[in-house]
Amino acid sequence: MPRYRLTLEYDGRPYKGFQAQGDLPTVQGSLERAVLAFSGEAVRLQAAGRTDTGVHATGQVAHIDLAKDWKPEVVRNALNAHLVPEPIAVLEVEIGVGDWHSRFSATERRYLYRILNRPARAALDFGRVWHARKPLDAEAMHSAAQVLVGHHDFTTFRDLQCQAKSPFKTMDLARVSRVGEEVHLEFASRSFLHRQVRSMTGTLAEVGIGRWTAGDVKAALEARDRRACGPVAPADGLYLTGVSYEAAKVSK
Repeated sequence: MPRYRLTLEYDGRPYKGFQAQGDLPTVQGSLERAVLAFSGEAVRLQAAGRTDTGVHATGQVAHIDLAKDWKPEVVRNALNAHLVPEPIAVLEVEIGVGDWHSRFSATERRYLYRILNRPARAALDFGRVWHARKPLDAEAMHSAAQVLVGHHDFTTFRDLQCQAKSPFKTMDLARVSRVGEEVHLEFASRSFLHRQVRSMTGTLAEVGIGRWTAGDVKAALEARDRRACGPVAPADGLYLTGVSYEAAKVSK
């Protein structure tokens, strides 16, 4: 039974998150209906991560197991045809090798958070960025973000509904930069806690407007207390941009 790796792009605004939830609109639900429409098989799609309501993706990875041995490009084209007009695209399809699994084989997940930092609200990117009117000091945010790099107890930045077994995570990258009128926050780790990126982003934004310092971020992290977290950033600006695996685990 072939295992197909799907690389996905989607606009999260119309969906109640990635994970299937009965009759509610979800990314997983739409993909599974598209698989059934083209192959006649009812499958349970597995994914590298479960994005929240309104969160987007440019490099989400998922997989499906099908009884028939289809060519990867046929699977990609058929799924995209059946996903019209939904804002979901299958960018690439590859064959998973051996025991490769979209979730359990992942070695790193990467997120981008976009903050539109100008007086005027977004028009073309409405719902795809967080609009912050007050000027943000991206350099100060980046400096404070380095406190988060490394292996830590991230309880402070963990949603109360998080189901992860442990609050300990290793942050490989926390980078903040200004790109024109936007401030971009990039994070990379093997795995993340529920709403961890949005919690860290909202906290770092407090540094950007001068309300917090890097020392305050460090104190919040070390408090291991959700009440020490800054405001949680909205879902609008968050993107799952990529998932990494061992190169030998997939083939064209």
